[in-house]
Formats: sequence, C-alpha cells, structure tokens
Amino acid sequence: MEFEDAAALHRTCTERLGEEAGPQFAALARHGFRLERTADGRPATGRCRLGGPALLEPGTPWPVHDGLPLSLLAVLDTDALAPWLGGQLPVRPGLLNFFQLDPDVPYEEYAKLDTSSPAMYRVVPAAPARAVETEAPAPALRWPAVPLHAAGVVMLPDCWDVEDGDVAFDRDVHWGAPSLILDAMDGLDGNTADRHRAFGWPDTSYASAVTARDADGPAVHLLQLAGDAELNWGWGDAGSLYFTIPAGALAAGDFGRARAEGRCC
Repeated sequence: MEFEDAAALHRTCTERLGEEAGPQFAALARHGFRLERTADGRPATGRCRLGGPALLEPGTPWPVHDGLPLSLLAVLDTDALAPWLGGQLPVRPGLLNFFQLDPDVPYEEYAKLDTSSPAMYRVVPAAPARAVETEAPAPALRWPAVPLHAAGVVMLPDCWDVEDGDVAFDRDVHWGAPSLILDAMDGLDGNTADRHRAFGWPDTSYASAVTARDADGPAVHLLQLAGDAELNWGWGDAGSLYFTIPAGALAAGDFGRARAEGRCC
C-alpha cells in the first residue's frame, strides 16, 4: 500500500483507523520505490534496470542450480536509492543482481529440476566501481535491458502482512488485525498490485503474508516483480515474484540469506 508522502499516510491512518490504531499502523511505514520504465523523459535511476546482462565483479561465479545457470531478472543500484531509504539501508551493497532459474530447455528436462528449492533464486551484490557487464551463459534465458526510474513513495503493509500485535482492534468485530486493515483501508489495500516495486512493503493481494518475521522483526522487502508483457514474464495467474531478506542478514550484508517466492490467484 503506497502513498505519495508521509503526511497523507499519517492523516489517512488516523482518519480510517482512529486515534489508537491509526498511529500504530502508521509506525509501520517504510520508504520504497515505484519502478517505472524511463518513458516520458523520466531519467534512469543509477543503473537500475530489468533484464540485460548481470553487473558482477570479475571472478564472481555465475549462480547455478541443478547444474544450470540462473537468469538475470533485474539490477538495483542501491547507491542511487540510498538517499531516500536512509536508515532502512544499514549497509551499502552497491549493485544487487536478482536471479531466477529459468532455462531454455525442453519441458521434459525442466520437469526434472528442483523448482521448490530456495537455490533457484539468488541475490548477488557487486561493488559499482568494479562491476562489469556479464552475459548469462546458455541455456539461461536472457531479456533486453530496460532502464528503470525509481520514484520514491511511502508504503504500509497490505493487510496480510499485518499481525495482531501490530495494531489495536475490537476482537468482537474483527477476527484479527488483517480483517481491520482490509475493512478500514479499503480502496488503498493492494494498490501496488501488478506493478514493479523496490523496498517498502510488498503487495499481498493474494490472501497470504509475504514478509516473514524473526527476532529482528519483519523481513526487508527488496524487490517485487509483476507480470510484464513486454518481457514475456509471468508468475502464474496475475502473480508477482517477491525477493526478501531477514533484517539481521541485511544489516550484516549477507545476501546469501535472501529468499524469493511467488504469489498468484
């Protein structure tokens, strides 16, 4: 759920949720980005893009799973995003390369692959000054580079990423905090569906949570990729793909703990 500015977010939360739950919900706000193609004169944000070659440091092994190379989905330039993210980005990983196993092989071969393994997705950081364009080896699918403009927005979790301890609610009226948010934020809940997003909170229009929690709190959302007709991307029926990382792992710069999962109707 996204807003253009923090003032509108806080005002809406208080108006719709009241003086107690409103500020509690607003406290969950995170800065994020609407990722848009660089049309209509909007400049690219650093080296952010969909597709194209990976940007890897020399000597970095290309990620593989089940003996097959992964495909490069996107690159985020966190140096360019850092001013808006502020303290939400406790490390400066430079460039983040996002990969998925998507080989151009016959179905009979693909059906034998372990597509339930977390290893079929990978996030690989690279120092911008040392990164070089690296083409995906065959049979990994490749897509043309699509430069992205990252527009800063303020985001709240959609209802399914809200837990009962986050906000006060009347248990005689609502079965849980998600029920409260679903009702009170109607028209705004799920307003990032079918769109590419970075950081902030993921869209959860599929009636299940995306953001896992541990002792360090909710995981950090890194990237949301929606279906994209121009790139022939699809993640199931009207689905999206989400990359997240535990907050503690992000603080330690341990992108080996990043995970991805899809949601669809």
